[in-house]
Amino acid sequence: MTKKLSIGFIGTRGIPNRYGGYEAAVEQLAPRLVSAGHNVTVYCSKRMKYGYTTWKGVKLVHKFDPEDSMGPAGQFLYDLLCNISSYRRKHDVIIHMGYTSDSVWHFMWDRNSKHIINVDGLEWKRSKYSSLVQRFLKIAEKWAVLRSDLIIADSPGIKKHISKTYNASSEYIAYGVEIPNDFDDSELEAYNILPYKYDLIIARMVPENNIEMAIESKTWSTDAFPLVIIGNENQYFHNLRNRYQANGKIMFFGPNYNRKILDSIRYYSRYYIHGHSVGGTNPSLLEAMAAQCRILAHDNIFNRSVLLGGGEYFSSSRQLSEILSDNESIIISDQQINKNIDVLKEKFTWDKICSLYEKAFYKV
Repeated sequence: MTKKLSIGFIGTRGIPNRYGGYEAAVEQLAPRLVSAGHNVTVYCSKRMKYGYTTWKGVKLVHKFDPEDSMGPAGQFLYDLLCNISSYRRKHDVIIHMGYTSDSVWHFMWDRNSKHIINVDGLEWKRSKYSSLVQRFLKIAEKWAVLRSDLIIADSPGIKKHISKTYNASSEYIAYGVEIPNDFDDSELEAYNILPYKYDLIIARMVPENNIEMAIESKTWSTDAFPLVIIGNENQYFHNLRNRYQANGKIMFFGPNYNRKILDSIRYYSRYYIHGHSVGGTNPSLLEAMAAQCRILAHDNIFNRSVLLGGGEYFSSSRQLSEILSDNESIIISDQQINKNIDVLKEKFTWDKICSLYEKAFYKV
């Protein structure tokens, strides 16, 4: 009989998800692992506490998180407290979702547990960080690779980077996605947009997601469709809005975590613009594919390894502007959209991804 495991997730703000990609993944994985018979704990920020101590059978342990008062430095303290708390629960496996503020504590990890790290994207390439922080993140990435029992690479590009840079092996496990089949155009009313008469970005508001490149493309294009931008309201978001909101083509909206609404907004867009450039298998790209979007993606190895021939690619504002201005051609066919759905069903269902994680746990 296969041993059932005690599994801990460290490195997210917690579940239910109200934040980002890591949280979305754990929200899907943790309950499935519980259903498979495992004992699963997710370490959560007290800032994200919704009154739960368990959720869908998953134990939730809330720890002090001073990010609001300390900024990003608060994440180091939060991760330290989560790692200390993990000692008392004697996990067989601890999954670290990311390394930016966690691998610095590698010397304090519970060595009675096996440690698996999902390294996500190339964090040290993110332009939001200063050169000093970028240098630190390269060191943190090295600690993660050398001190973990297994590295999870969520894209072939990340797996290649780990092999080339550190001569180390890693396990390729992507993110998953649920494929919706219920879309409602009445959800567009709150955004004052009409079906198939707007282009769309749903993304974390950071420079490496090329939000401003897409905005410039829209301002240069000759089409009249607005560009709808939905994202977290940080300083970068406010700077862009202050700079471009006078242009009637650019519409800024804050975050929305209602999956049904977001899927409908995706489905009824003319084009979905995916500008992410340094991540791995980005969940928002999978969600756009699942919602049958006509996707225009930034041309890089991470996006190409997922989207393949299921969309069109751009590498500059001018190139994207030309695509947006062409109202005569069918840039992306129904056949490409159907192929995207087939790819998702074959490779990216959450049940399949969870099974791969479970195999990785037993591997270590």
